[in-house]
Amino acid sequence: MATALPLLSPVVAGLWQMHTWGQDVAARVRWIEQALELGITAFDHADIYGGYGVEALFGEALAAAPGLRERLSIVTKCGIRLVHPSQPGVALNHYDSSAAHIRASVQRSLRALRTDRIDLLLIHRPDWLTHPDEVAEAFTQLQRAGEVRHVGVSNHTVAQFDALHRRVPLATNQIEFSPLQMKALADGTLEQAADLGLPPMIWSPLARGRLFTADDEQAQRVRAVLADLAQRHGCSLATAALAWVMRHPSRPVPITGSGRIEALAEAMAATRIALSRAEWTAVWRASMGHDVP
Repeated sequence: MATALPLLSPVVAGLWQMHTWGQDVAARVRWIEQALELGITAFDHADIYGGYGVEALFGEALAAAPGLRERLSIVTKCGIRLVHPSQPGVALNHYDSSAAHIRASVQRSLRALRTDRIDLLLIHRPDWLTHPDEVAEAFTQLQRAGEVRHVGVSNHTVAQFDALHRRVPLATNQIEFSPLQMKALADGTLEQAADLGLPPMIWSPLARGRLFTADDEQAQRVRAVLADLAQRHGCSLATAALAWVMRHPSRPVPITGSGRIEALAEAMAATRIALSRAEWTAVWRASMGHDVP
């Protein structure tokens, strides 16, 4: 049964670029099956991904192979309105976490994904104009209706997370963190996650590919250290980078962004690597450009 699945696997498959992968329905089904074979059971969406189209692509695959739904968890996000031909009346990009929009977004996502439930619903970005009481009420109603199992947020500050968590239990905060983006180590979000025992989901753990391609001094320093760690542990540079992300005591859950099964396998390989404190700090030092205080 789907309810027996862990909410998140150690690595989550990110679908934000699925519309660019050029897969037909059969290929999408096989891709999901291969991810599951690797031990990746959670799949991350947002209503806006692919111009409001990625959820439907995934839903087509689930409809073609109905047995898949009970083997996986679906994560999706709402709360951003984008200017797009499918969104008449939206004149500019903005945030909307009103109760009405949350409920309407969930109904659209359920239809597109061809499922009767969302395993984890996140507010995509903090909405300055919606009170946490309203978000909590919408979350609670959706959970009572059985349409949403768990709720959480994305890109929220410690204070924003606390304000909503006091009103409704949150499962996670999806944040950016990578060897090139250290903000989460300084702003308290990772400490909060560790303190509450709520593993954070990590988007862009490979810095949107900049770890491999950027030629600025920071990227070059970090790449050199990661290359050394990769050689030492007999893994790829990507695996070493993800092992670094996962080493934090908050137990971060990285989200992949690739359609290559090989990339998903590299991510899962990171779960089998334990970096020492000195190895982890060497990457931090390379990224920051100075020694520990």
